[in-house]
Amino acid sequence: MRNFKSKKRVVVKIGSSSLHYPETGSLNFTKLERLVRELCDIRNRGIDVCLVSSGAIAVGRKAMGLTERPKTISTKQACAAVGQARLMMTYQKMFAEYHQTAGQVLMTKGTMLNNVSRKNAQNTFEELFRLGVIPIVNENDTVSTYEMQFGDNDTLSAIVSSLVGADLLILLSDIDGLYTDDPHKNPGARLIEVVEELDESVLQMAKDSTGSDVGTGGMATKLTAARIATLSGVDMVIANAKDVGILHEMFEGPFRGTTFLANWNEDFYIADYIEESMG
Repeated sequence: MRNFKSKKRVVVKIGSSSLHYPETGSLNFTKLERLVRELCDIRNRGIDVCLVSSGAIAVGRKAMGLTERPKTISTKQACAAVGQARLMMTYQKMFAEYHQTAGQVLMTKGTMLNNVSRKNAQNTFEELFRLGVIPIVNENDTVSTYEMQFGDNDTLSAIVSSLVGADLLILLSDIDGLYTDDPHKNPGARLIEVVEELDESVLQMAKDSTGSDVGTGGMATKLTAARIATLSGVDMVIANAKDVGILHEMFEGPFRGTTFLANWNEDFYIADYIEESMG
């Protein structure tokens, strides 16, 4: 049930809080390098790999010497314009060290809602995978307005997983997974290793165990991602990004985290879900 050796296409999401030093806001190059090495190793297994990475606004803010988190959309977009270029340059150099090529894909909700744009994005991903390229995906913060935002990269990564026909989505976060209660308040809280179905009891656990809310995604957004992924036929894992070496553990043996099993629904259409649920 938790053996992923047979997977053919994997999407990995990592958030801003996992990539930056909280004290300075600067990139944690050691963790970034380890992440890239892990992803290249998965690619070397013959598995298609896609990375959904946050961090552009934080990198841009640091580059421009802004001491406070930007509040206006225009300032956020300016930070994203600078930061996305720097972040991709860093990724490109690191992936090249391990003889892999990375490519950038930026998306907004409009990409998914427009039939032509969605098909074009799908074709681009397929061609990148065919050529052995590792796509690095982020929301296009430079041009997206509130109406065109996904809101968080947990949701974006699940949408990408559905779009590209992935069979595994891995959310690397600042928590080990889904607990029966808030582990920060209840030392007896138990980590749930496998969720076979997203029913009301599971949703209630998420309300009681939000974990850290650094960045834009808490446990609620992760369950939204789980719903999109599992209904699209994708297994999903929540695991702790504290040690990104957990990625190869997933393919080689036991690991600590929560696995949500795929529960494909032929009536689930990702574009319809976005329009109905995300406005």
